[in-house]
Amino acid sequence: MTQDGKDQSDGTNLPRLALHVPEPPARPGEDADFSAFDVLPAGETRRPDESSKPADMADLAYGLVRVLDAEARAVGPWAPGLAPDVMLRMLRAMALTRAFDERMFRAQRQGKTSFYMKSTGEEAVSVAAVMAMAEGDMCFPSYRQQGILITRGWPLVEMMNQIYSNRGDRLQGRQLPIMYSVKSHGFFSISGNLTTQYPQAVGWAMASAVKGDTRIAATWCGEGSTAEGDFHSACTFAAVYRAPVILNIVNNQWAISSFSGFAGAEATTFAARGVGYGIASLRIDGNDPLAVYAATRWAADRARANAGPTLIEHFTYRVEGHSTSDDPTQYRSAMEATAWPLGDPIRRLKDHLISLGVWDEERQAAMDRDVAEEVKAAAREAEKNGILGHGLHQPFETMFEGVYEEMPWHLKEQQAQMLAERKAAGI
Repeated sequence: MTQDGKDQSDGTNLPRLALHVPEPPARPGEDADFSAFDVLPAGETRRPDESSKPADMADLAYGLVRVLDAEARAVGPWAPGLAPDVMLRMLRAMALTRAFDERMFRAQRQGKTSFYMKSTGEEAVSVAAVMAMAEGDMCFPSYRQQGILITRGWPLVEMMNQIYSNRGDRLQGRQLPIMYSVKSHGFFSISGNLTTQYPQAVGWAMASAVKGDTRIAATWCGEGSTAEGDFHSACTFAAVYRAPVILNIVNNQWAISSFSGFAGAEATTFAARGVGYGIASLRIDGNDPLAVYAATRWAADRARANAGPTLIEHFTYRVEGHSTSDDPTQYRSAMEATAWPLGDPIRRLKDHLISLGVWDEERQAAMDRDVAEEVKAAAREAEKNGILGHGLHQPFETMFEGVYEEMPWHLKEQQAQMLAERKAAGI
């Protein structure tokens, strides 16, 4: 009933309900439009003490931590003050990651492997982040953080063997290409199921705390994956037990062909999801390597001081398609990559080093040639172990292995039967 006593139960005097369907600012054939993005000036965002209470820093989930300004200077309280040699190692690791991506993309197009995913434009999210962590810290990546392994020195040949699923593949062809697993280098097995790595990282971090260790964990997922239940379960456990973990959200604007609005970007930031859990949350310029390093080091120091977890939203852009199976021209403006307002992470760090007088374009060109040759040589070595379509690279009987620590009797029996049948058939 209304105030004047009229019955509105039939809804005749009410506006009709309407469902909001998110729509990206530009579609194929249209001009790219990033005008709605609020890009704060570099150096403007405050830097709280690592021991600050999450409630006292909630504003940082809505800001944007930036260090490198338009003149390639490192400014503001988040500037990490890295030595030039450290930044040069960071630059080379990002360049090597990009060169690796280019070579493996071409290999897929040549039919040498079935699948590949590039991290072009997102190299800082993995390279700068892992450089800010300790060597023994455990990484639980998604499928676009190959820069972690490259930065930690895992041989390119080993990575390529896995991509080719050849006889040199340590995983014996049992994983989709690019889903590496390297325990010795603190790189947890990549899963094709989205965000399973989040609760795994939190559990690992909790176990490290229970043992009284000093090692922390870090994990990565895309912005679309924050809609998964595993993300929210992980946040609950991380907050309740103050797990020593860094929860990275890589907001590259697109989850395959769905733009970030379908994951909630129109309503708020992805960093804000941590605020409701009572987790310290930062939103940073993911294309600024120094900002990524500074934020990760801040979060790592916080975790090691038993101050709890940190959630970091890396605001970045996926320059290439989601994978070699994807054609981004079918769902987004062709101008987006060049119109992206935060630039390229490699170029930005290069320009900063040039501004310091420790680098120049000639040395950059020489480095680019050097990393390309390094990747080329690794590819030649890996391809000696075989590529896609060159027959069975792993012994057939290995299909029974690697499931149990000790093979049970019934699998031993099946394996023996299979070997006997193959021998009888002359195979």
